[in-house]
This record gives sequence, C-alpha cells and structure tokens, in this order.
Amino acid sequence: MTRPDPVPPIPERKPRMALRYRALSAGFGAAEAVLPRDWPGLSVRAVEAKAGVAVEGAAREGLARLIEALARETRLSLFGRISVRYDLTRLARNRATIELMHAENAAIGAAAVASPLFILGLPRSGTTFLHTLLAHDPDVMVPRNWQTLYPAPRPRDFDPRRSAAARRTDRQLATFAGLAPEFPLVHPIHADSPQECSEITAHVFQSLRFDTTFRVPSYLAWLDEFGHDDAFAFHKRFLQAMQYGVGAKFWALKCPDHTFSMDAILRVYPDARFVIVHRDPVHVFASVAHLTEVLRRPFLRETDPAEIGAQVTARWIDGARRLVGFDRRADIAPARKLHIHYDELTADPMAAIATLYRRFGAVLSPEAEAAMRGFLAARPRGGYGRNRYRLADFGINPERLRPKFAPYMEYFGVKPRAKGNTAAI
Repeated sequence: MTRPDPVPPIPERKPRMALRYRALSAGFGAAEAVLPRDWPGLSVRAVEAKAGVAVEGAAREGLARLIEALARETRLSLFGRISVRYDLTRLARNRATIELMHAENAAIGAAAVASPLFILGLPRSGTTFLHTLLAHDPDVMVPRNWQTLYPAPRPRDFDPRRSAAARRTDRQLATFAGLAPEFPLVHPIHADSPQECSEITAHVFQSLRFDTTFRVPSYLAWLDEFGHDDAFAFHKRFLQAMQYGVGAKFWALKCPDHTFSMDAILRVYPDARFVIVHRDPVHVFASVAHLTEVLRRPFLRETDPAEIGAQVTARWIDGARRLVGFDRRADIAPARKLHIHYDELTADPMAAIATLYRRFGAVLSPEAEAAMRGFLAARPRGGYGRNRYRLADFGINPERLRPKFAPYMEYFGVKPRAKGNTAAI
C-alpha cells in the first residue's frame, strides 16, 4: 500500500538563517549601488543563448512582449534582474525538455488527459486549501512545485525527502522566503505542494503570473487580446508528459486565473469538470493585494500599494462577472460543475470532499481519506496565518467596492462576512 505523503513542517526562520538572509539582502543592496542599472542585460537572444535553445512561434512573441514590458514599466531591483533572467532561461529550457520528451516517446502525446478537474474561484477563496486536500489522494494528480522547476513524472511512491529536485526546490523557496519573510505566512508552500497552472503556461511566456509578480500592464493587455489557446495547448503537453507511467486517474488543476481563459480550456479539454469555490470577495481583498505586494517587493525597486489595490480589484470585479457568465454557459452541463462555499469547505472539509467525489463519480479510498485527515490534523487552518491587512492600506474603499460585487454575490448566494480577522486561504 502506498504510504501517505509526509507533511513537511512549516519552516522556521532560525536566528542564524535570518542573519544569513539579511546579509544576502544587504549584499544585493550594496551591489546595486555600484552596478549598472541594466545589468545583467535581458533580451530574447540572451535568454536563448543562456538556455541553449531557440524560442519560437507564439512563445517567442510572448517572451518579447514580456521583456519589453519589463524594460518600460517595471523598475527591477538587482535581485529582480538576476531572478528574471534565470527564470526566463529556466522556462525556455523546460519547454524544450517537454517537447523532447514527446519527440522521444510518441506514447506520451497519444495518451488522453481525461476529464481534468479545474478548481475556480476568486483569489484567497479556499481554492488552494481544496487543491492541497486533493493532492493527498494518490489517484489524483496535481502539478507540484518541483515538477514545474524540474519536469519529471511523480511516481506514486514519491518521497520528497529522497528527491534531489524537491530538495533543490525547497532551498530555492527558503531563499525567497528569506528575502520576503511574510511570504510563508500568507502562502505556505514546500517543494511537493500543488502548483498553479499559471506556472505551466509561463513556459510559453503566456501566463498571468507575470503580471502578479511584476508590474507589466502592457504585457497583460497583450495577453488578454492574444488569448490562451497556445498556452493551454502546451499545458496539455506538459500534463501528458507528467502523467506518463504514473497510473493515477485524473488531474486536479487550480488557478484563479482560469476564470480569464475558460474558452481556451474548453477547446483543449472539452470534457473538463469544474469546482467553483465562493467567498465574500470584499472580506479577502486586502489579503489579495497584500500577497501581490509581498510577491513583487523582492523583485521591484518600489511598489505602490494603492496601484496594486486598484489593479487587483478592477481585475477581479471583471473576474466575478466572468464567473457568473461561466455558470450560465449552455455548453457545460450542470453535472460537470460543483459549487462550494468557503464556510462549508472550512467548517467540514471532509464533507466537502465527499460531496465532490460523489458528484464526479470518484472513489475516495481509505488510504486517501486517512492522508487528508492527517493533513488536516497537522495543519489547522491549512497552515495559514491570520488576515491582518486592511483594505485602506491599499486605497480600497469597501463601501464603494461591495456594490460592484453585488451581482456575483446575489447570483451565487454568497453572504457577506462579519468584520474580523480570519485566514484567507
């Protein structure tokens, strides 16, 4: 019998480690004062040369648009410039790796990605919590953090403690947490945690995650106009490569940004199924804005909380409207959708899981149930800290914001939450 995955402890910032990260941060600051502001240089050709691969087609256009937006619209820190070049190089190299896997084994591309389950919802509405629970079922595949950094199938008996890729990923996450100490509190993850699909589509440089991490409004406008068909065509090829030889039953995929790419998803996955998690959006938008600021701070020389607040609220007012439109689509049968409210999910997670499995005809094995219950016992509240961020910190007026979400809340029967500090998972 496959043993449940170990639940890694939330890393603690020991005094010696904290000193090391402060020294690292100080070192970047000192170097930034003397190095040219455009060092290291960033261009499509530089990325290709560093990766040792050619970036072609729509992926090349996406890369060029992103690099142009970074040059014109974002003041990257030295750490940001080094990280961006490394990140774009890694993505180009990984994309080539996936294509090579397909070229060397035709059976990978011949296999279907059958009835994937997409988890939708506004940010910080419990979608990560649900995705993490499903990840404890060995019959359910989820993309893992380490897989998006070092692509390889994850065997059913995978042990992250024995994986060099997982250990490297954890070291990278620890470094980022050292430079952004609030990150593990607002989004606790480790190498084997589920990863969002925006990290997969980033491999063809057509991902909304770039707009979260950086300030690139022209890139976002281009991507909204260009669409997501190419991104999800690669997404399927990535999943096909990761599922080869694993023997699990279906994929569970999560990303709030799916809301903006639904047409592409349905064209690539016409048999897709959907879980939509609902929560009072006004109650968590301070946390959404704060997470965006935390993610951007190490990479950017400056951040504007009010600008971030305006950006995330405008984006998700549109997102809430799209969720209503999604539910009204005639081409998605009601049997392919399940709506769950945040309060129900967090009050009795296993009851929500049981409802989900019944709806989609899946079997919750005793092994999977035990693993999920073990995770819940070890991580009350999913390991998340309290939401102690105020809308006013980001220039958001709740009295003006709430009416804009009224159609979404009325349509789905979302009740406004009382004031108070609660987790935003």
